[in-house]
Amino acid sequence: MNHETCVLPLTAAPRAPWLSRLGEAMARRRRWILGIQWAVVVFYLVLVTVPAVMDLPPPDARLFDDLVLFAQFLFWGIWWPFVILSMFVLGRVWCGVFCPEGTLSEWASGFGLGRPVPRWMKWGGWPFVAFVLTTVYGQLVSVYEYPKAALLVLGGSTVAAMAVGLIYGRGKRVWCRHLCPVSGVFALLARLAPVHFQVDRATWDRAPQVLHTPVDCAPLIDIRRMTGTSECHMCGRCAGHRGAVTLAARLPGREVLDSTQQTRPWEARLLVFGMLGVAFGAFQWSASPWFVALKQRAAGWLVDRDSFFLLQDDAPWWLLTHYPQANDTFSWLDGLLLLGYIGAQALLVGGWIWGMLHLAGRLLPGSAQDHALRLSHALIPLAGISVFVGLSLLTTGQLQGEGIMLDWAAYARMGLLTAGLGWSLWLARGMAQKHGVRGGWITVFLVAAMVPVPVLWAVQFWVW
Repeated sequence: MNHETCVLPLTAAPRAPWLSRLGEAMARRRRWILGIQWAVVVFYLVLVTVPAVMDLPPPDARLFDDLVLFAQFLFWGIWWPFVILSMFVLGRVWCGVFCPEGTLSEWASGFGLGRPVPRWMKWGGWPFVAFVLTTVYGQLVSVYEYPKAALLVLGGSTVAAMAVGLIYGRGKRVWCRHLCPVSGVFALLARLAPVHFQVDRATWDRAPQVLHTPVDCAPLIDIRRMTGTSECHMCGRCAGHRGAVTLAARLPGREVLDSTQQTRPWEARLLVFGMLGVAFGAFQWSASPWFVALKQRAAGWLVDRDSFFLLQDDAPWWLLTHYPQANDTFSWLDGLLLLGYIGAQALLVGGWIWGMLHLAGRLLPGSAQDHALRLSHALIPLAGISVFVGLSLLTTGQLQGEGIMLDWAAYARMGLLTAGLGWSLWLARGMAQKHGVRGGWITVFLVAAMVPVPVLWAVQFWVW
């Protein structure tokens, strides 16, 4: 089992006794949390299933008088952007208290086969693979626009989570720990949160064993050795255990700076090529004139050669977007170009960032590869804000359809991205200073690694 190994000083932030009391209240009031979880499950199931069996809204439908449009707004305009935002503020409270998929997986695991987690499932690359496949597939079937696609992607993930629960573990969240498509993203963002469950190892070891039952930790964390927040679901079950586990405050981003362990390579790949590569391409392709120009050139080339197969739009809706009644269908060419565009942007943007991090790593004493992986964690604020900005485009786009124009939104987004860049640069310089390196070329390489993100967003906001 992998455990977080970064050291979090107990004096990282001023003490907040009310936080400690809140954590212990979460442990005592498990029934309340269970009630919240199952209420969210019911709300989620209604929201994802009912619109999928309804007709598509007519062109003159309005957001607040059509259930399909309203469900899209709640899911993609409110729900997901603010789930991402919550990770910055509260860590993975969403996972431990609200997530319907985690609740259903744990429930199914309670009466399943109870098999041990297989070795193949513990492979560290699954969060990256699941994130990329889910993101790209969601674009192919237009998951943001159509309820049947949302049911397929979200509902399919939920069914898979329950199936894993029925086979592996006993009342645990094996799916959440190893296979959830967004677990890796949440694990990265949670490292920035100003609150965490802090474990005092000395107090734990002094407590008489006979007086305490083991913690029922759903995501399978060894609480005694937990020193980080990436895997912790913040459910509160362990609060007060052996008098050693406390909900406490800390300085935002302190865990990233204090980490003394090498970053796992797949985490760095998810951050650089997933959140700053694939997700970036997924948010931008539909607005890109480059994509349109490429499509027109490719289509013309095919027509000139009397090759029309790729121009057909007869793919089923569960493979490529196919809604003739809404005049929205993808041809095979559209699908191939979409895959190529997202893949190329992931390789170009992610490859540039990866290269700059390695150049910066060469300026630090020791292994350049290890330092590059560690420095990648400094990009977590910028990557997280970039994902939030991309999701917020859905929010403002849906509101604009209602005539609600937010002319200030682009400037607010650029302000957030600039703040994210500054935060990431501060973290990266702090890491470098731990090795006695200040300013100079390392700052140049770090800025070069980060600048393409706000620049490309600015191009989308004001050029395209």
